[in-house]
Amino acid sequence: MIAKKGVNPNTETYALSQHIRISAPKARRVIDQIRGRSYEETLRILELMPYRACYPILKLVYSAAENASQNMGFNKAALVISKAEVNEGTNVKKLKPRARGRSYPIKRTTCHITIVLKDISLYEEYIIWLKKPDWIHKNKYRDMRNHDMYSSGDVWDKK
Repeated sequence: MIAKKGVNPNTETYALSQHIRISAPKARRVIDQIRGRSYEETLRILELMPYRACYPILKLVYSAAENASQNMGFNKAALVISKAEVNEGTNVKKLKPRARGRSYPIKRTTCHITIVLKDISLYEEYIIWLKKPDWIHKNKYRDMRNHDMYSSGDVWDKK
């Protein structure tokens, strides 16, 4: 796997597909729906959407998940699409023959799609580690809400 700028090699994997024969705005319409969602939810969404761009994106998401499970050992159920972007690729230029020996140019647009998957189970373990144990409690005399025994604890409570 090739290292890429902006991708943390310990928690993220990516898949890149270039020269997909679809225009970038049509692919962005689908990518915007799946950004930030879990891997399993993304598969369900892409299978049900009626757009032509769904199939290459579905293959790319599946490829990125396989990269994560094979190369990094991540669990597919804990993967989230952290970054999904569509960039414009090169235009394929062709000539269509017309009447009287003339030609008509045809421009076919392509795009490059990048999907980055992040393993959120690593973050959940870190958050659990940061939490304080249950036996540590706040000192009730230092709590600002209980500063006066006659007040209700409201900030604007004046007597």
